[in-house]
Amino acid sequence: MPGSRTGGPPAQRAVRRPVAAGPPGDNAVRRFYTRANRAWDRPLTAYYLILGGSLLITVLGLVMVYSASQITALQMSLGGSYFFRKQLLAAVIGAGLLFAASRMPVKLHRALAYPILAGAVFLMALVQVPGIGVAVNGNQNWIALGGSFQIQPSEFGKLALVLWGADLIARKQDKRLLSQWKHMLVPLVPVAFMLLGLIMLGGDMGTAIILSAILFGLLWLAGAPTRLFVGVLSVAGAIGVLLIQSSENRMARLQCLGATDPGPGDSCWQAVHGIYALASGGIFGSGLGASVEKWGQLPEAHTDFIFAVTGEELGLAGTLSVLALFAALGYAGIRVAGRTEDPFVRYAAGGVTTWITAQAVVNIGAVLGLLPIAGVPLPLFSYGGSALLPTMFAIGLLIAFARDEPAARAALSMRQPRFGRKRAGGSGSGREPRRWNTMRRRASAARSSGER
Repeated sequence: MPGSRTGGPPAQRAVRRPVAAGPPGDNAVRRFYTRANRAWDRPLTAYYLILGGSLLITVLGLVMVYSASQITALQMSLGGSYFFRKQLLAAVIGAGLLFAASRMPVKLHRALAYPILAGAVFLMALVQVPGIGVAVNGNQNWIALGGSFQIQPSEFGKLALVLWGADLIARKQDKRLLSQWKHMLVPLVPVAFMLLGLIMLGGDMGTAIILSAILFGLLWLAGAPTRLFVGVLSVAGAIGVLLIQSSENRMARLQCLGATDPGPGDSCWQAVHGIYALASGGIFGSGLGASVEKWGQLPEAHTDFIFAVTGEELGLAGTLSVLALFAALGYAGIRVAGRTEDPFVRYAAGGVTTWITAQAVVNIGAVLGLLPIAGVPLPLFSYGGSALLPTMFAIGLLIAFARDEPAARAALSMRQPRFGRKRAGGSGSGREPRRWNTMRRRASAARSSGER
């Protein structure tokens, strides 16, 4: 029996034991599950999900705004692309805000908290001044800027509460004051109630619900005791019940839950026709631009009920795609909030995630007939520049926080520009592949300065 090259006895090969055969697709499913877990655990997963998901929602929203608003614009003797052009302008400005917020350091975000809060309170109070505030659909929450442009300050109040509340709680956590219930509630809850009062002076119950959700999200992230959390929730719930009972319009909206008939006086007209639009869409929809309900049957087709038009034209596939994008955005926000060591980043990321997901749930739940119609737009999707601008700035916050994670910073710093840098090893056939350059740079960085 021949020996080995080293002169020793030949190496004995291990006898392979037969592997127990599993189900036919077991290995494929296991490999897919392993690869998916590795993809989710990558440092830049949250960064790509936030950036890609928000851009896809915004672009799809522009397409649906153009489709859903054409008939409304023509009925108002305007051009068919009137609302689309305004939304596109707001999206371009919002993209600039998103880019600026994504490049700002965390210290600058914290420094902007108080100016944004002061500006939002001033504008929300200015709405109630006669001659300045403008009423739309019975709610006086708008300020005319000239021409056809208006601004809704209460939308900026959401961003103000997130930034200011996160900075306040982070500073109190640094001083170890959150264990006392007084410091947990004051001045966060009084300031939030002040914002809610200014909003309710104009009659906007939907925005007040979202602002309350942000407040509860911040308290939950701060570790509020259960009895304290339940106490604040009970007070807010009691105030909400009183506000609903004091308005016939709100009571009528509550009675339209699950309605399948417009009812006497067509009080549930909008809710029922939203269901009709979703039901007529089928699996793949009637086609982009082919909605029937937007021809005057469905009120607010391009704003609050744009999800219903999406279901009619793009079908179940389109609505599930929108839901998946919002779910990915919410997951990425939770991941950013859960992996950071900076208290401000954790509270701000959690507040933004609560804001966007709660507003999406309230809007989609109303379209599906599961929740009362609150009159809130679908974030990044519905028509409305006042809602789009602060939301895109908030998305920029999440992107900045995702980039600021230590692992994400390391991954971004290891990237090599595609163009403009010469590679070692000359040119032509002797050029080394980029992967080898990256590995060599990592190895040289790992060695000490005196090692050869």
